[in-house]
Amino acid sequence: MTQSLFVTKRDGRREPLDLDKIHRVITWAAEGLSNVSVSQVELKSHIQFYDGIKSEDIHETIIKAAADLISKDSPDYQYLAARLAVFHLRKKAYGQFEPPHLYDHVVKMVEARRYDQHILADYSREELEQMNSFIDHSRDLNFSYAAVKQLEGKYLVQNRVTGAIYESAQFLYILVAACLFANYPKATRLDYVRRFYDACSLFKLSLPTPIMSGVRTPTRQFSSCVLIECGDSLDSINATSSAIVKYVSQRAGIGINAGRIRALGSPIRNGEAFHTGCIPFYKHFQTAVKSCSQGGVRGGAATLFYPLWHLEVESLLVLKNNRGVEENRVRHLDYGVQFNRLMYTRLIKDDYITLFSPSDVPGLYDAFFEDQEKFEQLYVQYENDSSIRKKRLKALELFTLFMQERASTGRIYLQNVDHCNTHSPFNPKFAPVRQSNLCLEIALPTKPMNDVNDPDGEIALCTLSAFNLGAIENLSELEELAELAVRSLDSLLDYQDYPIPAAFHASINRRTLGVGVINYAYYLAKNGVKYSDGSANGLTHRTFEAIQYYLLKASNKLAQEFGACPKFNETTYAEGILPIDTYKKDLDKVCTEALQLDWEQLRKDILTHGLRNSTLSALMPSETSSQISNATNGIEPPRGHISVKASKDGILKQVVPEYERLKNNYELLWDIPNNTGYLTLVAIMQKFIDQTISANTNYDPNKFEGGKVPMKLLLQDLLSAYKLGVKTMYYHNTRDGAADVQEDIKAEPEDDGCAGGACKI
Repeated sequence: MTQSLFVTKRDGRREPLDLDKIHRVITWAAEGLSNVSVSQVELKSHIQFYDGIKSEDIHETIIKAAADLISKDSPDYQYLAARLAVFHLRKKAYGQFEPPHLYDHVVKMVEARRYDQHILADYSREELEQMNSFIDHSRDLNFSYAAVKQLEGKYLVQNRVTGAIYESAQFLYILVAACLFANYPKATRLDYVRRFYDACSLFKLSLPTPIMSGVRTPTRQFSSCVLIECGDSLDSINATSSAIVKYVSQRAGIGINAGRIRALGSPIRNGEAFHTGCIPFYKHFQTAVKSCSQGGVRGGAATLFYPLWHLEVESLLVLKNNRGVEENRVRHLDYGVQFNRLMYTRLIKDDYITLFSPSDVPGLYDAFFEDQEKFEQLYVQYENDSSIRKKRLKALELFTLFMQERASTGRIYLQNVDHCNTHSPFNPKFAPVRQSNLCLEIALPTKPMNDVNDPDGEIALCTLSAFNLGAIENLSELEELAELAVRSLDSLLDYQDYPIPAAFHASINRRTLGVGVINYAYYLAKNGVKYSDGSANGLTHRTFEAIQYYLLKASNKLAQEFGACPKFNETTYAEGILPIDTYKKDLDKVCTEALQLDWEQLRKDILTHGLRNSTLSALMPSETSSQISNATNGIEPPRGHISVKASKDGILKQVVPEYERLKNNYELLWDIPNNTGYLTLVAIMQKFIDQTISANTNYDPNKFEGGKVPMKLLLQDLLSAYKLGVKTMYYHNTRDGAADVQEDIKAEPEDDGCAGGACKI
């Protein structure tokens, strides 16, 4: 019966269904893979064919049939499905399986205004022909199915209205490399292009969403994270909103610091009017964030920051809560609540926390970030001043409200602002860090704008990438990868456009980068150590020491060639202070690993030549970009050996690397008994990381009496993290009872945060 079916071709012609052709394609895709059955894929496909089916639908049906067979017992179906998807993708892009020559492809794409015309202006035909020889299109066959779908959905240049795709992955990698090194001397740039192409296409370096989807196109904004600080005036609020719209539309994740906005009932114009408080302006920011969908690449998203001691904090903490009405809720933003030593001290002593409107307590808000001793002195002074409006709450009551909302929504975050300034590459006297970003891994100086052209404002941008720890065999490999990462991202700062002067000045003066990691869980499994028992402490210390050391070394080398960043003098590095000097010494009680590298010589080199970049490291979630490398997310333990993730492209299944060999080595999220081991590892990483870390806490209510996580434990984890020097806390994950097996695991929502956010790197 199947033989009588006809296929409708693209041009409308009807042809008999050719099962032999389908068999040949599936057989080609299965070559070299284990535990996959060509006949099973054919059988699952055939029952879905019908007379008149379009040839494109046949491809999609076969791909889905293979993808549905992905399981722990047969993980290689993720590669079979991927190869079928690559075959289909290339046919759509080029009309054939073999990609065209790079030069011909670039000419065609530039003429269609899909690639930036500078590629042809900067590179000769001979250079593009040489680049063509660097390309290995067979590397497309190393992608997993989840990776190909992410490439199709987010990263490949396409028409997002019609769905037409115009390139395949190896062109993406070579052209990103070409664009980033275009301004290098002709004598050396092709060598950097080749090395960078190999590092990315072999999955040793992971690139964030804005770079993968944007570099080579005419839209030149590639920073993953944008930090915008709002002042306490209508002009500043409007300038903030305008900046949000500009950057959301260009693929960036947003951090908003709104902590300066005065509280409800505060006087305006000497009492001529009273203030409407924070919530109406938060709603205003929410509208700005959701006004653009980032060109179909990601939905707009932002995290808004305010201090725990703000007079409106009780109302602000519940803004994401599902109870209440729209008038007193702002549910489509996430929130970062800011703490410091004094807040924790009041909790430990079972004392009170006093709430103020920032407008009523001169100097307090700035001291909160810049000087902890001065903050405490002013805070107590204002507490004792009866003329100042205030409210007192038991510290335990306020912390409990915070933790209840964090637990119930999962997305009320935490920033320890003192750690962000005392263990920081910035001198807080000149450049205090007053906020983080969407995913809580960036810690950079900001200044409010009075209008979008304000030359004194400072919008902080951070450009990201990540080392794939699973792809390195020796820590010495990080030296070459660090040089490629730092050189490429530093070049990008000059290559991209800046729609707002405050962002341009901050970026060019500070030249901030954030290089992180992916595949940490695989790295631990491969080395036979675990999150929970301390066995990974030494390895983690050695690894992150090497990461920061080689990043600093690369930036120092770049400073010798091109000069230090203009505001290097505002960094602690300029004083010869390194991350190894300022971490919380409580960490030494849980990790005794000695330093392995020559930090004293590096210190001398930095004092002599400076650094090209004020910051170099940050550990981001990498929720989507890790899938491109078939890697585990950032530093997180996997929930299961197969992760099932919901995206706008449907359900994607991905098997952990080397499942069959290492399945017993992986420590799965809900098998980890508590957060202690994980938080210790985060603190060890934070010893070296000069920005901060997207670190999560995880709780399984079934482990506790009555199915409820004790508040005492939640607060204990908070205090432990603070004591060890952890700067920020990202998601609070609660196990919801869905089984952690492939057949009925609840699909994880795609992180709408930064690499991939944008932080999605």
